[in-house]
This record gives sequence, structure tokens and C-alpha cells, in this order.
Amino acid sequence: MSNVKNDSQRHKLIPHLWFDREATDAAAFYCSIFPNSEVTHTTLLQNTPSGDCDLVSFTLWGLPFQAISAGSYFKLNPSISFIVNFDPSREANASAMLDEVWSKLSDGGTPLVPLDKYPFSERFGWIQDKYGVTWQLMLTNPAGEPRPPLVPSFMFVGENVGRAEEAREFYLSIFRHSTPGSLQHYGPGQEPNQAGTVMFTDFMLEGTWLAAMDSAMEHAFSFNEAISFMIRCESQEEIDHYWEALSAVPEAEQCGWLKDRYGISWQVVPANMDDFMNKGTAEQRERVTKAFMSMKKFNLAELQAAFDGPQ
Repeated sequence: MSNVKNDSQRHKLIPHLWFDREATDAAAFYCSIFPNSEVTHTTLLQNTPSGDCDLVSFTLWGLPFQAISAGSYFKLNPSISFIVNFDPSREANASAMLDEVWSKLSDGGTPLVPLDKYPFSERFGWIQDKYGVTWQLMLTNPAGEPRPPLVPSFMFVGENVGRAEEAREFYLSIFRHSTPGSLQHYGPGQEPNQAGTVMFTDFMLEGTWLAAMDSAMEHAFSFNEAISFMIRCESQEEIDHYWEALSAVPEAEQCGWLKDRYGISWQVVPANMDDFMNKGTAEQRERVTKAFMSMKKFNLAELQAAFDGPQ
């Protein structure tokens, strides 16, 4: 339990999954599949525009997540997936672990790329699970630069294709603690992908590794709010910084949510929002929820005042 909680506390960037009504079941399903995984909190948000919503915090293989059951407004799709690195230098039975996870995700799931040997990996498969989340399972090269077991990955398609490298540099310039990783481009003869666009890149923002690629194949999806990323901020100045740097779609600004220039959704939230939602009384949660429902960019002082209540 302590390791899981410590993982959550030290992460500033947290993936957030939007479900219709399946958040609790999905979190339990994922925690049953991946090691070092646990549901840490379940909270009921009352009287939201979606009615009463389950809010679930959980950790998968060291990476904290949050999920909400808030209605069928957004549909999960492969534009944002999760690379699962099975590293033989870290797990002696990496190949067997990969096969076991693939088998469990296949229960009600749909393979997008068959599990097989490919030029970039001895064993790789891409699958969409029964809840709609997509996973790229990869047996990594133990001689390569190590990466964490779970890495969120963006696929730039449609109007966004060819912008993966631009996006990587944009995010590296905005996040105050960032590190560039690998960068591999398509070459000639890899049509429909244009030479010079990104075949694969990764980069670290605030301690969390992310990946990106361009894909000129025809895809019937794009980025939406079903998967967003929470930025946990320690101060109002930090909230202001990320809000001003990232928000590019004014009509999408609501309750701490914004969309950037690529259509990717972010939630800029106080770091102590977890305390407001998980440690407060029902009355405190109701006051905080009522307060943030009226906000676009969060006002930390007003949220704290709502939590504290009348003095």
C-alpha cells in the first residue's frame, strides 16, 4: 500500500479516463491485470451536470490514474493509448508476462495490431480492451535506454498528422521539468507516411514519460476528452502558467479543463484537490464541487475557502 501511495504523491502528471458508468469496474479490472497496482480512493461526486459520478483513483504498475463515471459524452479511442514495456532486464519472465496480460485484455477486447514479431520488437501487439482503452504491449530491447512500464502515447492523425515533433517541442518548452528522449523519423518509401515525420518519439514531463507518433493512415478518430491529463499544481501561479500556456480553445474551458492547439485535453488542478475530494466530509465535497462547477480556470483560494466553509 505505501509504495502505491508514494507513487501517486510524486507524480505531477496523471492520466484521466472518462467512462459512461464503468470507472469503478474498469479500475478493478486493470488492477487485477498489472503488478504493483491498487485502487487508492473511490469518491462519489454529487449534483454534477452528469448527476452523481464515481471518481476513482488508482495506480497501475507505478503510474497513477484517475477515472470518472460521468455519462456517454466522450468515446475512448486509440488516439491516446498506453505503451506497456515488458523489459527482460527488469522482469525475468517478461515475455510470459506480456502474453498473460494480452490474454486478460483480450477478454471482450479487440486486437488492433496482432500479437507477433515486428522489426521494432520481438513481441508486440496493440489491443483495445472491453472498456475502450487501448494498450500497446511491447517486449523491449534490454540493451536500450530504460523506460517505465507504462507510457501514455499520442497518435497524431488527420489534420494533426505531421505535428508530433512540433507538439513534443511545445510541451518541452512549457513544462518546467522536462527531458527529451528518442526521436525517430520516417524515411523514404514508408508511404503514406511522409519522410521526416515522426515514427516514434518520447519525452519526460514532470517525471512522467510520454510518447508520440504521426500516422498518415486513415483513422476514424481524433483526440477528445475521453482521455485527458491532470497537471497537479502547487500554487495559483503554477495554475496560471499552465492555463495560459496550454489553453487554445476558449469554448472548451470549464471546471479546470482546457484543450490545447492539438485538441488534447488537460485538467489544471490544485495538488491538494485529492484531499478536498477524498479526505473531506460529504458537506465539504459538496461545497468544493459547487465552487469548481462555476469556474473555468481554478481559483485555489476560493476552492480552499469552500472546503473550509463558513468561519
